[in-house]
Amino acid sequence: IVVSTAERRLYLVLGGGRALRYGVGVGRPGFEWSGTKTVSMKREWPDWRPPEAMLKRRPDLPRFMKGGEDNPLGARALYLGSSIYRIHGSNEPATIGQAVSSGCIRMTNEDVTDLYERVQVGASVIVRR
Repeated sequence: IVVSTAERRLYLVLGGGRALRYGVGVGRPGFEWSGTKTVSMKREWPDWRPPEAMLKRRPDLPRFMKGGEDNPLGARALYLGSSIYRIHGSNEPATIGQAVSSGCIRMTNEDVTDLYERVQVGASVIVRR
């Protein structure tokens, strides 16, 4: 997987010069990052526990939210190494193509479900700014 934050695109490299292209939402100013991670875990309709840093910025957030349609992680999540970042669905599809997240890569639920089925744990993820 290659994520171009400047293009707001995620590419699933298929080989033979081919790739699938998906639109994504990326980290807002101050929350951009780049590097190489590995998909360490995958979850369907994941529960959400906001990281401590996010709770400090937004103490109004719930400490836990059960997975489901109202959950900000959406239909699927691919966890990136031991980092706090994920490639995940969104219950706010209008944010795709925008720089609005706290560093996670957001996709429509339809797109993240498609990606989830195609990607195995252990896959490399390269995030480029």
